[in-house]
Amino acid sequence: MSADEDQPEPEAPAGGGDLTAKLFGKWDVSEIEYRDPSTERYLSVTPVAHTAGRHASKQFQKSEISVVERFINRLMQTEENTGKKQQTLNLVREAFDLVHERTEENPVQVLVRAVENAAPREETVRLKYGGISVPKAVDVAPQRRVDQALKFIAEGVHNDSFKSATSAEEAIANQLVRAADYDVSVYAVSQKEEKERVAAAAR
Repeated sequence: MSADEDQPEPEAPAGGGDLTAKLFGKWDVSEIEYRDPSTERYLSVTPVAHTAGRHASKQFQKSEISVVERFINRLMQTEENTGKKQQTLNLVREAFDLVHERTEENPVQVLVRAVENAAPREETVRLKYGGISVPKAVDVAPQRRVDQALKFIAEGVHNDSFKSATSAEEAIANQLVRAADYDVSVYAVSQKEEKERVAAAAR
């Protein structure tokens, strides 16, 4: 028996995925770094960008879907783009190329950092005391933080590209790069800061 035969075979990744596969055939997703431990569990990254709603019927299973696909789905949630998955997929693919040109980083890493930076930690709820509505600051659950961040980034893309000379892929790249750099003038980060400012006043 040779020395090579003594070596155990590498274990297959959970879920049957392929560690060597790359998102859009270009981007390695095996070494993504997370700065925010609270949202890490809810920022799944896989080389698959289209699962055809595999977890749609299961409560809270959306966090098993790649954050790239969740972002694509969010971008489709406007009146003009509803259901245009392939078109949105192509836009995000082109936007990732632009992000890489500008930052020389893995665009999936830039997306993860943008989501972490745009995720609000506090928000307000309204409590009723004898007919009087009083705002109260509450901590935001990690899964909701990711949901809110994706919503803010998608809204920023729509605001930048709707009835504008800016192309959709350019708008996506702008939002991701600036949010990843924590630019407070970009829509996603400004919305996060506003939510936290209102919550701080309601403590």
